[in-house]
Amino acid sequence: MKILALDLAKSKSVCCLLDTETGEVQYRTIATTAAMIDRGIRRSGAEHLVLEVCTLAGWVYDVGVGAGVTVHVANPNHEGWRWRNVKRKTDRLDALKLAELLAMRQLPEVHMPSRAVREHRALIEYRGQLVARQVRVKNTIRSVLLRQGLSFTPGKCGWTLKTRRELAGLALGWEQACDGQLWRSQLGEELAALEEIESRLARVEGRLDALARTDGRIRRLQTIPCVGPRTAEMLVAVLDDPHRFGSGKQVGSYVGLTPRQYQSGSMDRQGRISKQGHRRLRSLLVEVSWLALRYNPPLRAFYQRVCRGTPARRKIAIVAVARKLLIIAWAMLRDGTTWSPERVAA
Repeated sequence: MKILALDLAKSKSVCCLLDTETGEVQYRTIATTAAMIDRGIRRSGAEHLVLEVCTLAGWVYDVGVGAGVTVHVANPNHEGWRWRNVKRKTDRLDALKLAELLAMRQLPEVHMPSRAVREHRALIEYRGQLVARQVRVKNTIRSVLLRQGLSFTPGKCGWTLKTRRELAGLALGWEQACDGQLWRSQLGEELAALEEIESRLARVEGRLDALARTDGRIRRLQTIPCVGPRTAEMLVAVLDDPHRFGSGKQVGSYVGLTPRQYQSGSMDRQGRISKQGHRRLRSLLVEVSWLALRYNPPLRAFYQRVCRGTPARRKIAIVAVARKLLIIAWAMLRDGTTWSPERVAA
């Protein structure tokens, strides 16, 4: 069996061709382009292609599938991949390690979704980046006003149409502002940036809403009380194929909502959650879980049962609610069912 391992880089990548029968290893450096990688795969005669998950991994995976080889995508964050106490580390050694781990069936692999799912995930991530930019700009505007001793209405009320008009009245152009009024020009720049970001955010959310209307899975998850379109689309995009998980425990571990475990001999200790997997989905599930305490009676009852009336267990209970909500969503996607309070309570 021949294994072709790629250590990808932006301009040039290192190829390592390993023949598992003879142990022969061949190295080659090629340009990181679709044409050159496709040519290298076909010329190598390899049956398997292995690479690390990275920004380039998506389209390289598609090239490998198009070339007719079995593609394996490694998880470099896994314990089995990490380099420890090494005196020499090169691109060639990285590629060789990928090939050898696959040959020994010890390669930690990740699921590679289809191109459409990857683009959906990227669009959701881009929306999150826009929201973060929006928050930063709003915080900058508050800071500018506080430095001048001006009061600012907290919360959403501070960004009403009336308030924005008042802020626009304080702003001045750079040519109009004299010494001591430069903060007004900065305020004008930030208000313009905020308007631009909000227009971009509206366009992105409009596209996401259009995708949600054509996806029955997203509409199905929205039948859960407290789950809106943003949470539903995130769950669908991250979980992708629900049948690749064998149990709810695997789903919780995939998102990092299962406890860490240390077992040796008679000792079996569990700690805090692992926090592995998709950080944004994990954070979103915890936020939605707080809303579920108000709008979702079965999850509220589950929270109270885990909390045991002890305030110190509130965070533990809310993480348990987030994990349960995740498993419920996964089961609904797997079975094609809608929300059923009776089934959840049972």
